[in-house]
Parts: sequence; C-alpha cells; structure tokens
Amino acid sequence: MGTVSRFQDRTRPAAHRIESEEEAIATARRLAADFALQASERDINRVFPRAELDALFQSGLTAVTVPPENEGLDVGNALLGEIVAIIAEGDSSIGECLERHFTVLEELRSEQNEERKALFFAHVLAGDHFVAAAFPEAGAAVPSGLHYQLSGRSLRAPGILFADWIAVEATDTQGQSVRFYLPREAAGLQIIDDWDGFGQRTNGAGTAVAQGVTGNAEEMDDQRQRHSTSSALAALLHAGTDLGIARAALVNLREAPPSASIGKLALSVQATAALLESAGNKLDFSQVGPSTGAVELAFFSASAAKIMASRTALEVANALFELSGSGATSIGRNLDRHWRNARIRANDTADDDLYRAAAEHYFGGS
Repeated sequence: MGTVSRFQDRTRPAAHRIESEEEAIATARRLAADFALQASERDINRVFPRAELDALFQSGLTAVTVPPENEGLDVGNALLGEIVAIIAEGDSSIGECLERHFTVLEELRSEQNEERKALFFAHVLAGDHFVAAAFPEAGAAVPSGLHYQLSGRSLRAPGILFADWIAVEATDTQGQSVRFYLPREAAGLQIIDDWDGFGQRTNGAGTAVAQGVTGNAEEMDDQRQRHSTSSALAALLHAGTDLGIARAALVNLREAPPSASIGKLALSVQATAALLESAGNKLDFSQVGPSTGAVELAFFSASAAKIMASRTALEVANALFELSGSGATSIGRNLDRHWRNARIRANDTADDDLYRAAAEHYFGGS
C-alpha cells in the first residue's frame, strides 16, 4: 500500500529501510551520481528536482537518524555530515534540503512527548519530508482554548516548497517560544515560491503565510536553549553541504594542469572534511551526555567546520576561473554555479555574534 505524497498529490510506495551504515553511504553515492547528471541544467533553467527528491526520500536515506527505539538506524553524526556532503556534491540544492530535514529530526529527538515523537518518526520512516519555518513576529501564535492560532508570514525557508510537514517556530503573546508541526495542507496555510537569489536556485526555498492556522497545544515544545544538539547539528550539516560544493568545484579543476595551487586546494578540502568528522564525533558525545559543556564544545566545533567549509567552497570556486583558462567562463559549462551557490550560503555562515560567543566560550573565564 502506498501513501500520498503531499507536494505532488500522487501515490507513492512505502520507503525503503536502510539497515547499515555501509548501505547508507553506498545509497548516498549512488543517488549523488544520478543527481549530478542534470544538476547544471536544473540550475540554469530553475527546474525543481522533484523526481530526485522523490528518489531520495524513498531510498530510506532521509530516515537514518531515527533512534533505534523508534525503529531507526541512528547513524553517527560524522557519517551523517559525510552523507550530506556526498549528496551536495551531486546537487547542492538537494543537499540543502537534506541538511534542513535532518536538523528538524534532531529537534524531534528532544521532544518530551513520546507519543508525538513516535508518530512523527513513523512519518519519517514512511518517507515524509520535514522542514522548519520561523515566524519572527511577536505574538504570531495566539492561545485559543487548548489550541493556538498561528498568523503571519515566515522567514524564507529552503525546502519548504517540497515539504510534507512544517515544524513551526513562533512566539506567543507572552513572548514564549512555541513549536509545533503542521501538515503542508493545513487549512489557512499557504506556501509561496518567492525565492530571489542567484544561487541555490532549485532548493525549494519559499515563505509560509498563515491565516489563523490551528495548532494543538499538545504539539508544542517551548524548551529552548541558546546552544543545543540541534543548533550544533545545523552547523555541522551546513558544513557538509558547503564541503559538497567545494568537492564539486574541485572535480572541475582536474582539467587544469597540476600545480601547487591545486594541491593546496585539495588539502584544504581534506582539512575541512577532517574538521567535520571531528565535530561529528563531539556531537555524538553530547547527544549521549547532553551537559552544557559537551553541547557547547560540539556547537563551537561544528561552527568551526561550518566557517572552514564556507571559506573552502568559495576558495575552490574562485580558483576555477583563475586556473582553468578562458573556457571556464563558458555559459554552457555553468561553472559559476559553484561560486553562486557557495556565495549565497556564505551570507548565513560566520557573523560577529558567533565570533563574540566563541571568544566568551574559550576565553571568558581567563
């Protein structure tokens, strides 16, 4: 028996179950090779990767972080970062969708309501796509009996055009953070394709507009922390997507004559992968024993990988034009997409607030 794919309104079979980490990596490599075949054409013409996303979510790869108690595999975070990097090397827009999906699942892992957690992890195992959307306006969620009424406009969210479920983050009239899950077809919820950017053109970014959408109070979680395993994972997987962009650009440099400059770039990509692996291991530890110190260590390690990956992706993408000759500027080759994708994501990478927080973390007590 199939289930209904909400964003395409058609029947789909139950998703495959991946049984091992080896199968997960092999599946990621196979899918990425397929995704890469027409990634450039999709970018040029802004053709959404709907068939590719169907294949991704049916493969079982999108459920590999579901905990064992909920019938999942629960792979390590270093491996998860590598999986996102592999997919992003094939198509960074698809990698970004996967990045955002797994971040929502980490939030779901921390849910206190076991019944709700089991329900949504079952949807994940069935192949459903999750995306988070933040409603920044104060009082967007208004208490109404045992429910909330959600109104307003979300920030633009990558992947939301394709999502089956939207994890809403909002504040109520008392200034408290609330979180609940809405099906894409919820009454009063509209998803708008308003993407306006020169990179990540097919990542399904859009805005949610809510007009009195009802959310059940039992489906909310107002337990928020400044740094958490989910914010650490978000940084880690952001690094994974950028690492994939860097690798994709580096592949195109194979046509250039070998040089010290290219060797330096190759080692920078390897160093980024090592940082991602190290941060993933620290995040594993913080999930098992989520003390404040362990979570902060994981967060800042993942943030370092994120910053390094962003810089490396830009550096390799720039080098394509410096080292590959005039042919690199051909419109048909579309090599500038790597720079465009890396550049637009870099705007969401390092800022002064993060650097100040890092300084306080490492030197605040000295």
